[in-house]
Amino acid sequence: MSSVTPEIHEQYRSGAIADLAARRAYEQAWARFAQQQTPEEFCSSWLLIQCHTIGGVSDGIVVLAKPGSTDLAPIAFFPEAPRDRKHLAPIVERAIREGRGVLEPQPAAQGAEPRYQLAYPVRQEGQVRGVVGVDLESRPEGQLQVAMRNLQWGSSWLELLLRRHTDPQQEEKLRLKLALDLVASLLETQRFSDSATAFTTQLAAQLGCDRVSLGVLSGRRVLVRAVSHSPQFEQRANVMRAVEAAMEEAIDQGEAVVSPAMDERRLVVTRAHEALLRESEAGCAATFPLLHGGVPVGALTLERASGYRFDAPTLVVCEAVAAIAGPIIELKRASEVGLPAHAGRSARSLWDRIAGAGHFSFKLAALGTVALAAFFALMTGDFRVAADATLQGIVQRAVTAPIAGFVKEAPLRAGDLVTSGQVVGRFDDRDLRIERVKLTGEREQYDRQYREAMSKRERGQAQVLRARISQTEAQLALVEEQLARTVMIAPYDGVIVSGDLSQNLGAPVERGQVLFEIAPLDAYRVALQVDERDIAYVVAGQRGELTITSMPGERFGIAVKTVTPVNTPRDGRNYFKVEAALDTDAGTRLRPGMQGVAKIHIDERKLVWIWTRSTTDWLRLWLWSWLP
Repeated sequence: MSSVTPEIHEQYRSGAIADLAARRAYEQAWARFAQQQTPEEFCSSWLLIQCHTIGGVSDGIVVLAKPGSTDLAPIAFFPEAPRDRKHLAPIVERAIREGRGVLEPQPAAQGAEPRYQLAYPVRQEGQVRGVVGVDLESRPEGQLQVAMRNLQWGSSWLELLLRRHTDPQQEEKLRLKLALDLVASLLETQRFSDSATAFTTQLAAQLGCDRVSLGVLSGRRVLVRAVSHSPQFEQRANVMRAVEAAMEEAIDQGEAVVSPAMDERRLVVTRAHEALLRESEAGCAATFPLLHGGVPVGALTLERASGYRFDAPTLVVCEAVAAIAGPIIELKRASEVGLPAHAGRSARSLWDRIAGAGHFSFKLAALGTVALAAFFALMTGDFRVAADATLQGIVQRAVTAPIAGFVKEAPLRAGDLVTSGQVVGRFDDRDLRIERVKLTGEREQYDRQYREAMSKRERGQAQVLRARISQTEAQLALVEEQLARTVMIAPYDGVIVSGDLSQNLGAPVERGQVLFEIAPLDAYRVALQVDERDIAYVVAGQRGELTITSMPGERFGIAVKTVTPVNTPRDGRNYFKVEAALDTDAGTRLRPGMQGVAKIHIDERKLVWIWTRSTTDWLRLWLWSWLP
């Protein structure tokens, strides 16, 4: 590319640049431009050529971004002698801001011709990365357009400089972005065949390939699954067989294969690729293995037309695409295989890790697992049935209201210890005492009337009064009995397990209402709630152990006495009540109502059966419910 237009060359040949010194400077600038070493030398010689070409330039400046930075800084001046160039700053800033070439006339003294300032931006990847600004003498509009066109064409050299000196990290980012954009097509559709076709088509379009083929490893062979621009293709065609052979050649060698080779010193077998070129009449072919976890899962083959070869940057992009696409292709392909194939693949992978080389820790873990499984399959253990347990008194007496009345006092409540004959509560007896006084008076009155009738020898009246006396005495005896029952006493030594009248003093109670429940402290029974899934294993006479929640470190021996047919639903399950007796006297540490967990010893069973019986029983029931 040349920054000098044919018109300028014509002017130069015709003597437009007539000054010998200017001509020599022009020729020296071209010599320096051809021999430039640094970006500063490149821009300085380029600016000198542009200024001589345009002609009439008094000042010029080149502002570029340094590699790896977005900040713009002056890098070349015309003329090179130090001088104040602040008058070019506005036109340069305007070109940066607007991103296009700008032309501004400059005010001149009275009678003098106006001068002009030109500026044109330098772009890279769509962003402004530099600006060229010049100050030139007055000229017609057509020549101003020619000067602007010279800056536009000449800026291509500066774009080339920027690309040549781009930050290596930036180049790597651009290649990675291109690779990710290409691989993104694999994730756009759900089906593997559709996404693979879209991937190969986009790859061929972006990298200028005639055909891109994607193959996957099936057993020991490679099968082509997608071809660019071809949703359907003939699998048995000679070209496809040649492509598959080229893919297998690259996978067998474990590296990328390019034919014709870029580096003749690199020892790579390319016989299958040469056969592919003869069959397809392509100019160049390259195959890249696709890896997942270090294991080959397929290959990617690219072909270009005759006369076109792969350059180094394109091969780097292809390697990046293959590295990213390999795991994605394998995951998408694996998601479409059936359950048997997936299970077989997992089994083969597991066997390869066990029987293959390496993986010492995995083999050790597998050996430990086998040993543990053998231990549980051969060794036996104590099979026990666990159940929630509640401690109850073997006898539990209820203290009920003997009469209908009102509570006068209740000094004791649930949890208090009592002795035999101890008062636990009293009823209000004022009404009964008044009734007793009334009945006593009536009896005395009837007795006096009876004696008067006997003295008058009125036998009929005497018999009536005698009957009334007997009736009154019976009523008085009943009142006396009720007065005796107003005092509630404990029937034996024990603990009150329920009842609290301290908050109901003066409240009425009905006759027969349960006020207290008292249980002895020297005789207990254990009520077990056994799950219906385990009740078949429990029989009377079996022994076990009980752990109380409040005393988790102690074990109390129990013996099963009765398996009742009474079930209680709870939490979506049925539980049967089983009664057991404590083997020994636990003293005063136990209290009725304490809860814990009991385990009943059944017999000796295999450990594997003990640990899997619940799951096995559930599977049997589930199969029974679904099978016809």
